[in-house]
Amino acid sequence: MQKQPATFHDLTGASVFITGGGNGIGASLTRGFLQQGARVAFVGRSDATAFVEAMAEETGNRPLFIPCDVTDIPALQAAMERAGQAHGPLDVLVNNAANDTRHDALQVTEEIWDAQQAVNLKAYFFACQQAARMMAGRGGAIVNFTSISYMMGLGGLCPYTTANAGIMGMTRTLAREWGGEKIRVNGVAPGWIMTERQLKLWVTPEGLEDFMQRQCLKETLSPEDVVGTVLFLSSNASRMMTGQVLAIDGGVVGVAA
Repeated sequence: MQKQPATFHDLTGASVFITGGGNGIGASLTRGFLQQGARVAFVGRSDATAFVEAMAEETGNRPLFIPCDVTDIPALQAAMERAGQAHGPLDVLVNNAANDTRHDALQVTEEIWDAQQAVNLKAYFFACQQAARMMAGRGGAIVNFTSISYMMGLGGLCPYTTANAGIMGMTRTLAREWGGEKIRVNGVAPGWIMTERQLKLWVTPEGLEDFMQRQCLKETLSPEDVVGTVLFLSSNASRMMTGQVLAIDGGVVGVAA
């Protein structure tokens, strides 16, 4: 069982809600919070029953899986309410669910554009909105996932990178708007994380070698490499941090090639 190198004691018993928490980076986030003793609820479209059982056996802490398509906003907000009823007032929201399917810009239709914004930006805002309602008067932490892809201007990802840039703007605006309620809103921008989806669809030896030349740290990134930062941003260890977006990319952005 993989353990985080740090323990955030205030996350023990915290009520945490994660979108897309049953696979990829999201599954590692669920595991990481469970290991901290948090009460975790997560949503996803695919059945996660087997994952729930595995996590309960591995960590001794059973997560709550609520089937939900995050683009169905009423269902998403209802799932958050259900999680609050099961685990107590919401302390942490992690917006992680995303779709980074590639599209040549000239082939993007209105349907593709709207579908990409629905999952990659619209769902983020309305999850944040619901979290703020649930956190009002108590405070809490919201962590939004974006990506370094928009900072790099990667081709084939225009709807996705546009949404990612929007997430950064949204994060900073909501941090200022909700700071008076003691609600902190931060973001994380991963680099190229070697999830099963990436390995299956897009990773090639040539592409990985080229990307590695851009990294200062010459190691591939795994989903577990993101977890510690998210735990930190969710904990009171970062209690005076808000409106920030942290890149977890091995040193790609912000460094001249």
